[in-house]
Amino acid sequence: MEILIWAGATVSMIGLAGLVYCIVIAAQAKRAKLPADEMRARLQRVVAINLGALFLSVIGLMMVVIGIFLR
Repeated sequence: MEILIWAGATVSMIGLAGLVYCIVIAAQAKRAKLPADEMRARLQRVVAINLGALFLSVIGLMMVVIGIFLR
């Protein structure tokens, strides 16, 4: 079950990297001082990536918890 724990940690770290990416993109969009329509379009793309990254993080953490329980 140690493989499940390490695989879960890896998946969770990929999700965390995606969340950091979303933060960086949103900060860049805010600093660009775009009009409202362009800002909304950029942030809608970021929201989709953010949800995917959050999903990966949750799945990774669930894998770690299951691996610990089955140990």
